[in-house]
Amino acid sequence: MTLTAKEASKHTREICSLAPIVPVLVVHNPADATGLAEALVAGGLPALEITLRTPASLEAIRLMSQVSGGHVGAGTLITPEDVRAAKAAGASFGVSPGATDELIAACEEEDLPLLPGAATATEAMRLLARGYDMLKFFPAEASGGAPALKSIGGPLPQITFCPTGGVSPTNAASYLALDNVLCAGGSWVAPDNLVQEQKWDEIEALAKAASQIG
Repeated sequence: MTLTAKEASKHTREICSLAPIVPVLVVHNPADATGLAEALVAGGLPALEITLRTPASLEAIRLMSQVSGGHVGAGTLITPEDVRAAKAAGASFGVSPGATDELIAACEEEDLPLLPGAATATEAMRLLARGYDMLKFFPAEASGGAPALKSIGGPLPQITFCPTGGVSPTNAASYLALDNVLCAGGSWVAPDNLVQEQKWDEIEALAKAASQIG
């Protein structure tokens, strides 16, 4: 079976609809994975993006994918090898900062729904032409923030976005208020110090607050 762009976008759209914020997580120690996922899911944030930026990331995906109620994705997919490794680890979706033909083809071949990144109208149009209408807007703040994304939505109302990159508790609501935004990705719900100290109650509280934004 080969996943189509339409099927991929439908799946990622469903995941992005689960909560207003998708935690973007950098996991350094696999021992933290299960507790972190449980705290975030309990706080009302079931869709989790684990970035492939540490040696622990694939093991973290494997462990987090076993947490009830969670939907675990692999972020920072760059190469077809990343896609295959993420799929083997148990990721249910993928996220990329941009999109290449090779990356998209690998995700479709591996049946891994992809949330591909775009920062300009041209990039968004190219992905739309391939059948992808649920995209990641990255880097959001550096690319003009909510005003820029609102402007892109004028001529391209058929595309929906998940802005990521510089999204915080102070500006998340401005993104979520846009007609072409379904959710936003943010890292503030799992600060490194709280994760390292395994303060799951505090992370759950941050997740609960984030789940009420918008």
